[in-house]
Amino acid sequence: MWQRFQTLLLFVSTVLIGLLFFCGKAELIGSAEPEVVKFTAYYPYTILLVLITLLNILALTSYKFRVFQMRTAVLSALLMLALQVWLAVDYFSAEEGVRFFPTALFPAASIILNLIAARYIFADELMVRSSSRLRSPKKHK
Repeated sequence: MWQRFQTLLLFVSTVLIGLLFFCGKAELIGSAEPEVVKFTAYYPYTILLVLITLLNILALTSYKFRVFQMRTAVLSALLMLALQVWLAVDYFSAEEGVRFFPTALFPAASIILNLIAARYIFADELMVRSSSRLRSPKKHK
């Protein structure tokens, strides 16, 4: 399982998304004491993060079923894209005095990692199909 490059990419993507549960999204600078806004403070973010994490773990552990693993990785990337767009909307509509942390870009990095992993999974599946086609007995007409 760990010898495949796509598994390592999916693992790093899962770790990046998992870190969002513990990191802050932004900092409110307007008051005397800066207040950190966490991703988990807003329930829709939390639900989306849980879904993405579960899909990434499912893709990570379903290495024997390559087509399912590829589809799960792509679905997870689509949900991460929705999260990243949502964060971008929050960023551009934020008031003055709100500073976003670099962790707001973790979903973008995870999207790239998941799509590269899906590409490697697809190439792996094509290689397995072509080798099994070569091994199968030829039918005579």
